[in-house]
Amino acid sequence: MSIACAAVLLSLSACTTDHSDAGQPTRPQVSTTPGPATAGTVADTTQSSLRKPPELDPGASLASRQKVTTGNAAVPYSQGKKGDALTIAVSCQGQGKITVTVKPVHVFFPLECGADQVGTISNEFAVSGVERSGIVAVEAPPAVRWSLTVSRDAPTEAEPPDAG
Repeated sequence: MSIACAAVLLSLSACTTDHSDAGQPTRPQVSTTPGPATAGTVADTTQSSLRKPPELDPGASLASRQKVTTGNAAVPYSQGKKGDALTIAVSCQGQGKITVTVKPVHVFFPLECGADQVGTISNEFAVSGVERSGIVAVEAPPAVRWSLTVSRDAPTEAEPPDAG
């Protein structure tokens, strides 16, 4: 089953999975409101906003955080409750593309980073297996700095396909 999600940054990004028993679709939480970079916000901000990982959504519980990092890294996240969704919020800056892979649920998404702007994207995954602990693996070129926050919360209702 393929799960697709859109992200607004410098270009359109995609999210896919090869998880055969995926339950609910993933739903990105993205807006284009200017201001400090927070989970779900793509913002034109100064470099200083990358100093700390994206903020948690209200009511969400923290599963993991990674401070500003350059290059590749694997970030473990804690186990959650059955039925909760897993949200990965990533901020990045620097010319290049990063790939974020969530294990063991086998979902991934690319993110194009801007040279002069900090961008943040938040993707929610409500598929079978996200209640287990796992690892978020990030592949990034040396020119890209990134940080991330992993959280858990009740799944957001999916919008109908014709909503927009």
